[in-house]
Amino acid sequence: MATVRKASHAGSWYTDDSTELAEELGKWLEATGLAKSPDVRGVIAPHAGYSYSGPAAAYAFANIDPTVFCRVFLLGPSHHYYTPKCALSTATVYRTPIGDLPIDLEVIEELKATGKFELMNLRVDEAEHSMEMHLPYLAKVFEGHEVKVVPILVGALSAESEALYGQLLAKYADDPRNFFSVSSDFCHWGSRFDYMHYDKKHGPIYKSIEALDRMGMDIIETGDPDTFKQYLREYKNTICGRHPISVFLHTLRNCSTKMKIKFLRYEQSSQCKSTRDSSVSYASAAATKVVDS
Repeated sequence: MATVRKASHAGSWYTDDSTELAEELGKWLEATGLAKSPDVRGVIAPHAGYSYSGPAAAYAFANIDPTVFCRVFLLGPSHHYYTPKCALSTATVYRTPIGDLPIDLEVIEELKATGKFELMNLRVDEAEHSMEMHLPYLAKVFEGHEVKVVPILVGALSAESEALYGQLLAKYADDPRNFFSVSSDFCHWGSRFDYMHYDKKHGPIYKSIEALDRMGMDIIETGDPDTFKQYLREYKNTICGRHPISVFLHTLRNCSTKMKIKFLRYEQSSQCKSTRDSSVSYASAAATKVVDS
């Protein structure tokens, strides 16, 4: 019998009206002006409510060529549940208002067999929004194409664990039928996030936040997980998907397919001008296979 993970954030973080949702996503995807590319093998995209980050996320998902892939590895951070490991879903289907996405149970079993993953129950799965916010976009982009998902909740990993999971996933990144969807927002700035780094040389606070985020984005584009780790240690930037991003960087480092990450969009939920303000940053990137000329 199917174990269904409900679209628990539909109706609050995004509309639960299927027609409205499909239209909204279609409109945002089209507005990017981006063409689908069979060489784009992964994305980094935000996971806030769609009224905040939906348009920015479209810059990641618009690149996907649905005719090429049969499986999506979904890596999202854990906001409510503590684990020093990565956790696999126990659901068999992920529901969205615009169509269900089946879980690839075969790959889940393979990953389970490594002994390195724990399992998350349905309650933990449904409480987490980081992967769910990618699902309607995936359902929309892969409409009419058979695709399965491999959801991996990425816990509070040590640098060693990030490297280990990257090594485990590298073989999957080498399979051209596999796609990676990595979920992360960028800087959470303000007293409510307990983070108020401000370098006045950049001008207003929001410009300082952008400079900090872009420094991190530039490092991610180099593909070097160690430099990214160093940046996080130094600036403590509140990038909530830092562990999934690090795992992805290690995956790319360990696979034999050469891929290049490039950021395509950067936005902030609001422009902070005083210490009473707060904002969250959203950045979308695509990981493209480097074709030797």
